[in-house]
Amino acid sequence: MSDLLGRITVNPKQCGDRPCIRGMRIRVSDVLDLFAAGLSAEQILEEMPDLEADDLNAALMYASRKLNHPVLVA
Repeated sequence: MSDLLGRITVNPKQCGDRPCIRGMRIRVSDVLDLFAAGLSAEQILEEMPDLEADDLNAALMYASRKLNHPVLVA
């Protein structure tokens, strides 16, 4: 399962140093935005044929891990 995170790459010279899928110019946030817009995994894969199902899972796992921290309330 942690192998999925290997699909997420960060290159300071690409996409403003934001996390991308497998070195492509497809950002994790692009994938998440499509899910948030209501597209299914199948629709995203049709829309972006360079992606694989594991790429979508990797984007979701990456986001989940980034957000899994305590929030301090003042």
